[in-house]
Amino acid sequence: MLQYHRTTEAEIKEICGWRYEGAYAVYDSAPYEEQRRTGKGFFNPKNHYYSFCDGERLVGYINLVEKEEGIFLGAAANPALCGRGYGQRMIRAACEIAQKEFGGKPPYLEVRTWNERAVRCYEKAGFQIDGAAFSQTTPLGEGSFFRMKKPV
Repeated sequence: MLQYHRTTEAEIKEICGWRYEGAYAVYDSAPYEEQRRTGKGFFNPKNHYYSFCDGERLVGYINLVEKEEGIFLGAAANPALCGRGYGQRMIRAACEIAQKEFGGKPPYLEVRTWNERAVRCYEKAGFQIDGAAFSQTTPLGEGSFFRMKKPV
């Protein structure tokens, strides 16, 4: 059974060591010490991280950020466990957590347009692409993204 809790310091260190293959390497976290020093990522107080475990194994995490237009939802699966259905379960739980923590604000997410695996995962969790793709600059440069929302 998938369980979740606030992300611990030990889990942050583990997650910062995760490495994705190929184009997915864009999702690698900045080093733990860098995030701690700069107050970014896991150490940004606006972020609300929750870890998901299957038994003792850390399978992924979500991040919830309250914005004016809704609750921004970010998610990542352990790279060794991608494609096993954990993402859908985490996204569904993230919506429940967002509802409890932030009231009625709608959850939304942004996903790189080339990441068909993530788009399918989010669709299976009840999200739909909302509008045309858009460009935005990230710490890794310019990217093309879809915004996805869960219909009310």
